[in-house]
Amino acid sequence: MLELARIQIDAMADILDVNVGFPGVDDIKLLPETVKVIQDKYDIPLCLDSPNPKAIEEALKVAKGKCLINSVNGEERSLSAILPVAKEFGAAVIGLVMDDNGITHDPEKRLVIAEKILNRAVKLGIKEEDVIIDPLAMTVSADPQACIVTLETIRLVHEKLGLNITQGASNISFGLPDREMLNIAHMVLSIRNGLTCPIANPEKITAAVRAADLVLGRDDFAMRFIECSQSFAKVYSREIVLKSIQ
Repeated sequence: MLELARIQIDAMADILDVNVGFPGVDDIKLLPETVKVIQDKYDIPLCLDSPNPKAIEEALKVAKGKCLINSVNGEERSLSAILPVAKEFGAAVIGLVMDDNGITHDPEKRLVIAEKILNRAVKLGIKEEDVIIDPLAMTVSADPQACIVTLETIRLVHEKLGLNITQGASNISFGLPDREMLNIAHMVLSIRNGLTCPIANPEKITAAVRAADLVLGRDDFAMRFIECSQSFAKVYSREIVLKSIQ
């Protein structure tokens, strides 16, 4: 686990998504243990990723600094369980645009759910900037319009609510060849529409993200793009040395 964390940090991850979910695992016990081990070794923000509110709460009790919770959704049960915990521990929270009616394929309805999550969070005393919306990236092989719906949802949330936006970067490409190419294409279009903080493997996506920011005029003098290129060059050189030694 610590080796995976190091690899992600070296690849310029800004935050680590920590998920210990596996059949038979006691996540209430293992998630806080994992948080302590990572934070004893690395100084990086953590995203606590579990469908179990109790596991999230126990992890927040031992976490250093501010964490991100992945996630809450528009279901009443989820809102009631997660938002008070986020408020108590000063955590930020990811809001999935699904509710008690399931997943809608209408971007306008997804926007309504995002607004519902935001309003409930703010009413409870959580700051707007601590609410991050996940527009739900669905598999394009199952629905040719899936990415269009997600992209339009991103645009609406960005323009109407002005919130930070995340998504599972690889969700769209399940079951298809050349997944990395598809993921990057979708990522760049998502960034153009308002995506700010994707959940992705930074080894595969950081260069595309930095390139998109540069092309969109968000990187003065190309400093972040150059930093990325230099960092990956160092990692690549080190891997060659290690392979030579082996």
